[in-house]
Amino acid sequence: MKLNDDLIKKLEKLYTPSTMVDMEFRGNDLSFKTDEEGNPILLFIGKRAADGNVRGERYARTLKYDREGNRIKDHWELKGKAT
Repeated sequence: MKLNDDLIKKLEKLYTPSTMVDMEFRGNDLSFKTDEEGNPILLFIGKRAADGNVRGERYARTLKYDREGNRIKDHWELKGKAT
């Protein structure tokens, strides 16, 4: 599954730093972990199981910055199944 533009816009926002955030988006359950700045960096998308974990797909985000702190790379990569 490719991440659509609306979901990417939602993931570009800043959230509470160093936490796991749970939400629903267009019928899918989302859980994502944020870094120390509040950027989502690890995403689980699918259906939430009874134990609270999301079963579906797992994505990781690559963020690279230059020396001035400008973002030069922002990429989500499918890492496989989330169980």
